[in-house]
This record gives sequence, structure tokens and C-alpha cells, in this order.
Amino acid sequence: MDRVIAGIEWTAAAFIGLVALDVFVSVTLRYAFGVSIPDSYDFGRMLLAILIFWGIAATSYRGSHITVDLLWSACGDRGKRAIDVFATLVLLFVVAVHSWMLLGKVYSTYLDHVLTYDLHWPTWPFFAVAWAGDVAAVVLIAVRAWNFILGRGAP
Repeated sequence: MDRVIAGIEWTAAAFIGLVALDVFVSVTLRYAFGVSIPDSYDFGRMLLAILIFWGIAATSYRGSHITVDLLWSACGDRGKRAIDVFATLVLLFVVAVHSWMLLGKVYSTYLDHVLTYDLHWPTWPFFAVAWAGDVAAVVLIAVRAWNFILGRGAP
């Protein structure tokens, strides 16, 4: 399982690098040479969406997202476990519904033949990669929920 998580984290990191490279090159070319990369804005926003969804997968499994644990820290072991199970199940529900809706967006973008502005590339593959990150999040959150339910705790 650690290899899968590492692969997801590396995927998110690769998209961070691509977004940073896109911004750096675009700004440098614009201000130094007065030229722009065709569809830089479209690629940047779609790569950022991909990064966010793959990042959700990486942070949700480890529970490394931002939390406020005032109530949790005041509870006993049974209360902490109940809060962990409840919170993980709510997160699983929200991300699963989001993933289902994003699949609809991928499909409608494909059917509508939505293209980038300058190069006229189809945008649905970017949406599909973002959806794959969301599916990875659903699977990893389900594993996390299962571990909490069985009493194994957080990974």
C-alpha cells in the first residue's frame, strides 16, 4: 500500500512541477520577450485542477490535511475512534459524490467537444486525469475508513 501512496504523491508532485514550470516559462516569455505560450492559461488551470484532485488523494489517506482537534483531544479513546470513523465516512461520502459528478463533467466535456482556445486541443483528457485522482482519493479514503472501523487506526 505504501508504494501506491508513494505513486500518488509523486503524481501530485509531478503536476506541481508542471504548474510551476508553466507559470515560470509563461511569465518569463511574456515579460522578457513579449510572447506567450498558446493556451498557457487553459493548460495551467487544468493542470492545477489535476494537482488538487491528486493532492486530495494523498492528504486524505494519511490524514495530513489541516484539522482542528479541540473536541477530539478532549475525548477518550472510544470517543476519538467514533469521531475518526464518522469524519472519515463523511469525507468518503463527499469525495465519492464529487467523483461521480466529475465523471459526468468528463463525459459532457467529451460529448460537447470542448477545445482549448488557441491550439484547439480537446480538454476532456485533462478532466479525465483529474477524475482519476478523485477516484484514487475515494479508494484511499475507503481503505482509511475500513481501517478505522476494524480498529487498526490511521495509517
